[in-house]
Amino acid sequence: MASNSDSIYYVLTKLKHHPELIKRIRPRYTNTVIILFDDSLKIANAAFYFPVDRFMVNRLSIDFVAKNGDLLDSYFSMTNGTKKSYHDVWATTCHIPEKKVYLLELSFE
Repeated sequence: MASNSDSIYYVLTKLKHHPELIKRIRPRYTNTVIILFDDSLKIANAAFYFPVDRFMVNRLSIDFVAKNGDLLDSYFSMTNGTKKSYHDVWATTCHIPEKKVYLLELSFE
């Protein structure tokens, strides 16, 4: 089974290269961005990592944040914050079949 970090990396990379999959991006608060994207995107173990109508919250590992800083920075720049950096990243995921979208919320601390 893939790890949650693998799934998050795949989704973030795919959305960066295929913005047409994105239905909506919305900054929320000063350190958070919400991304709604088409649920036709094939994600390994999607039912586990993007549970239907309920949230799953995970703190991305320090190694993941360090290794993928450039990718995360591109999403961090979408927040309304004035902070210049972050140390931790939390990912909240969900599948909303009624709207035919996956939700991914990134919170930068």
